[in-house]
Amino acid sequence: MPTYLMRNLQRTLFAIALVYTTTLTWGGDLKLNLRSQSKDVADPQVNIKRVIWESGKTALIVCDMWDDHWCKSAASRVEEMAPVLNDIVKIARAKGIFIIHAPSSVVDFYKDTPQRKLAQKALFAKAPIKLSTSPRWGTAWCWTDGKREGVLPIDDSDMGCSCKGKKCEIREAWKRQNKLIDIAEGDALTDNGQETYNLLAERKIENVILCGVHLNMCVLGRPFAIRQMVKVGKNVALMRDMTDTMYNPERPPGVDHFTGTDLVIEHVEKFWCPSFMSTDITGKKAFRFKEDKRKKSRR
Repeated sequence: MPTYLMRNLQRTLFAIALVYTTTLTWGGDLKLNLRSQSKDVADPQVNIKRVIWESGKTALIVCDMWDDHWCKSAASRVEEMAPVLNDIVKIARAKGIFIIHAPSSVVDFYKDTPQRKLAQKALFAKAPIKLSTSPRWGTAWCWTDGKREGVLPIDDSDMGCSCKGKKCEIREAWKRQNKLIDIAEGDALTDNGQETYNLLAERKIENVILCGVHLNMCVLGRPFAIRQMVKVGKNVALMRDMTDTMYNPERPPGVDHFTGTDLVIEHVEKFWCPSFMSTDITGKKAFRFKEDKRKKSRR
């Protein structure tokens, strides 16, 4: 091949590679279909609002996707969801969304990693409100706000294990985040509310996506989760097909586990923040648990 043709081919291949890399790194803005619920019990309304979020001003927080759980059915559902969530996180990361891994109470497992140090070294930023310091399950906790949201629509007073027969023994079974979810260069790792706020402020992040488990507990109550992020003024959204609940169908309101999860999603949409499906990020079919045999989901 003549030299000039070889040079032209090299330039063309370089240009293609550059375009491909740029597309992966700068995937453009997020176009989300945010669903919310009206609070009017007499006339309930479902609202869909299409918004555009700038990827570079958006964070995705992965909540408590541990390697194990004391409840076997909960652990099984996390294991099923984890590889799908990992694919979503990869796409989000490629679009320029900042990824924060938040495996509560086991962050010390990662104490020597650059992702953990990134969170610890973020410059202090004063939040507009006092961040929660009330302890629960190894971190600070944002408790149910009775004036704002009343009570949850499911009874999780038995801790919500949905295993049939003899219930699982409650213990701290987790040691790290699920191995099926990659922690990549440039990600951060924390379970601390102040560190989370520092990371967001340092990057001028306005939008926060929450996913992970369990919605009626940690995804609402952790110091980096929905209640806290809403109260510090972020635009918050729940990725509703990438979550689960601790709900035992033997407890009120006596619906199946997945309908119980849907009821909590609707509660969040009424009182805290809208939700969307992972399809808005990936362009792929939304996730559904294999055990969810309902003909029609409320989602």
